[in-house]
Amino acid sequence: MSSSSDQLITIDGELLEGGGQILRVSVALSSLLNKAINIVNIRAKRDKPGLRPQHLTGIQLLSQVANAKLDGCEIGSTAVKFRPNKIKGGSFYCDAKTAGSIVLLLQVSLPVLIFAKEPSKLTLKGGTNVEMAPPIDEITSVFKPIVERMGVNFNCDVIRRGYYPKGGGEVMVTINPLNDYLKPIVLVETGHLIKISGYSYVAGTLPVKLAHQMADSAVNCLRSRYNVPITIDRVKETENSAFGNGSGIILIAQTSNGCIFGSSAIGSRNLKSNEVGIKAAEDMISELSSGGCVDRVSRVKCGSLTLHTKTAIHFCEMLTE
Repeated sequence: MSSSSDQLITIDGELLEGGGQILRVSVALSSLLNKAINIVNIRAKRDKPGLRPQHLTGIQLLSQVANAKLDGCEIGSTAVKFRPNKIKGGSFYCDAKTAGSIVLLLQVSLPVLIFAKEPSKLTLKGGTNVEMAPPIDEITSVFKPIVERMGVNFNCDVIRRGYYPKGGGEVMVTINPLNDYLKPIVLVETGHLIKISGYSYVAGTLPVKLAHQMADSAVNCLRSRYNVPITIDRVKETENSAFGNGSGIILIAQTSNGCIFGSSAIGSRNLKSNEVGIKAAEDMISELSSGGCVDRVSRVKCGSLTLHTKTAIHFCEMLTE
């Protein structure tokens, strides 16, 4: 089966957020709808425009899934033609060879592979907990429980965590195809907050006291606002479970109506450990104060939309006309 049209739909990568989100949304929809696209001005609003290793890796992964023909797909390229064919499941291996986000590789491939006719297994290597991308924990603890209610069935096993700048993380993902179609769900009432949980972590040569400091500062910040159980575990990752030095904190909030909120912060040389904990806590407070519900569902009430979300909506509308 060839692409539904020989005419390429032009996608302007400079619009709205002007970054990698346009690539991920566009090639995923191109694969699902069997529409050939020409993406120009790739990542035009970034300091280093064009394809970076993780974007290149993601497009190459999807080209295997959709048996697509690629033109111009190389590091630094600002224009790529993507001509999809038939989606197929199976086993796929993808290595960013940097600390490029594993979550973003999953973000571009999972929505396509659930519509394959056979199960799939992904081996993804790169960064699991890095800046400028959700941590893998938000996939397993926030995203997964919600999409399971929509009929999506996948497992995500973290074999080894990887941090900036070395990467080296590994995640195994198994994906079962949809039995029929995505089930609509309704989340329009937040309900009351039940609990907040999470964990702070350090890996490599970093002392475990940093994990305690992040957790303590987050708990103190949250308890000043919420009278609910708050439990944050403190973890020292082992050499077998993590590669390189890294630290951070993950927070998960649950409400009585089944809403799940996540927030996180990554340790860095520019932030003291207590500042990392406070940042994650303040982000959670902002989420809980918005009056919205968990997004990525069929009918929801949400707080203010991020530019990434507006970008996704724009190109979804454009490619489904």
